[in-house]
Amino acid sequence: MKAHTLETQATINPEKALLFLQEGNQRFVNNLKVNRNLLEQVNDTREGQWPFATVLSCIDSRTSAELIFDQGLGDIFSIRIAGNFANQDILGSMEFACNVAGSKLVVVLGHTKCGALKGGLDAPQIEGLGMDNLNHLIYHFESCIHEIIKEGEERSSKNDDLLDRLTLCNIKKTIEDIRHQSSTLRNLEKEGKIKIVGANYDVETGVVTWL
Repeated sequence: MKAHTLETQATINPEKALLFLQEGNQRFVNNLKVNRNLLEQVNDTREGQWPFATVLSCIDSRTSAELIFDQGLGDIFSIRIAGNFANQDILGSMEFACNVAGSKLVVVLGHTKCGALKGGLDAPQIEGLGMDNLNHLIYHFESCIHEIIKEGEERSSKNDDLLDRLTLCNIKKTIEDIRHQSSTLRNLEKEGKIKIVGANYDVETGVVTWL
């Protein structure tokens, strides 16, 4: 399969971009990868890149977007941070991807058994472990935790139901943050030029569920 060009990117709308990723994950789950000559794609993209989608995912080693969506070189912008949340630098990266480089789709991809979210749940117990920046990161999830935790419920990474609810809440909150904090992306979506969607990857099955 050839890498995307400016011409092929121009034929893709947000709905088609989403379909490409959905079909790619189906191939991944069924172990039916598209046959790609990656060195040929290196050559095809030497003068430029025309990805059709942007995926914000966790740094978890099991959640490589290119693999789980069966995409090749030059197909997607991949943004990764523990806990797949958005900050100003990530929003700037998304604005470049969509408004400058022509990406048609923004996907916020969470995943089951996320270590960053587990850390957020256990934050009160792990303070003082000498990891100042990690402690800062895991407090990004506090607002979601306070929103979803039930009265008297155990706040712990061992509470699987709470972790699953936090995973979904965090995906939805990140989408809200993208829309609220980036007028560029919000306007592109209102104009129908891009779509912003959420998805959750199951590390046990390889299946991506779309929110």
